[in-house]
Amino acid sequence: MPTDAALPIEPLEARHRRQSVVELALAAATALAAIPALAIVAFIVYKGAPAISWAFLTEMPVSGMTKGGIQPAIVGTLWLVGVSLLFSVPVGILAGMYLSEYAGESRLSRIVDLAIVNLAGVPSIVHALFGLGAFVLFLDFGTSILSGGLTLGVMTLPVIITSTKAAMQSVPHNFRVACWNLGASRWQTIWHVVLPNALPGILTGVILQVSRAAGETAPVLFTGAAFYLPILPTTVWDQTMALSMHVFALVTQVPNVSEELKYGTALVLLGVVLCFNSFAIVLRLYLRRNRRW
Repeated sequence: MPTDAALPIEPLEARHRRQSVVELALAAATALAAIPALAIVAFIVYKGAPAISWAFLTEMPVSGMTKGGIQPAIVGTLWLVGVSLLFSVPVGILAGMYLSEYAGESRLSRIVDLAIVNLAGVPSIVHALFGLGAFVLFLDFGTSILSGGLTLGVMTLPVIITSTKAAMQSVPHNFRVACWNLGASRWQTIWHVVLPNALPGILTGVILQVSRAAGETAPVLFTGAAFYLPILPTTVWDQTMALSMHVFALVTQVPNVSEELKYGTALVLLGVVLCFNSFAIVLRLYLRRNRRW
């Protein structure tokens, strides 16, 4: 009795037809994902572009935020995102580095991985309440940029940790073995070989979290953002306006606001996120070109 059955040979025309169906299905899925996002962006650009001007970007809001510019919200968003990155990027990379290179496969490491994955799915309002209790009340940071930035940092940690761990594990193990054979310590191997080659993947997680941090409303609403504060912050202990909070306030809380002002503010928020992402993408491409494998 033969052990291997002969596979039927599919006609060439049938294979081409099946391949065309698969390509069409993949293209339709891509369009289904991309078209709504592009339509939203195009609509916001169409409605908000007339409001964009130098005065709109550099002046203070006046008349109860129904007129004037949005400079405090732009500056406040930069402060909040900057503080969150200063906290989440070093901590997230170090934690991912430990889980990838030192923790090994154990019950404890699997529990930590599960906790990180679950933390990534926690709603932002829960992070907001945590930030309110931990930073505003317990640590007595008050309602400030520091509290809001740290809350955003905690919220963005899981993805940065996960992307760091995955990126470092993707570096071929032979690189490590070669370094160890040359007498390098584990830390020297990580710092000079593994981490530089993993940076493009790490930046992918950072890019995603920059966008999330800039666009979140609930965490900064409870911890650091002011409804109306037409002055620029000077320290991390100050309150500040934020673009996400400002859009929410204009749409739901402030009467007699023009459509141009609402959509113009939303367009500026998209622009800020795009600038952050563009810088990170350019840096990632540069690092990929210089990768050694």
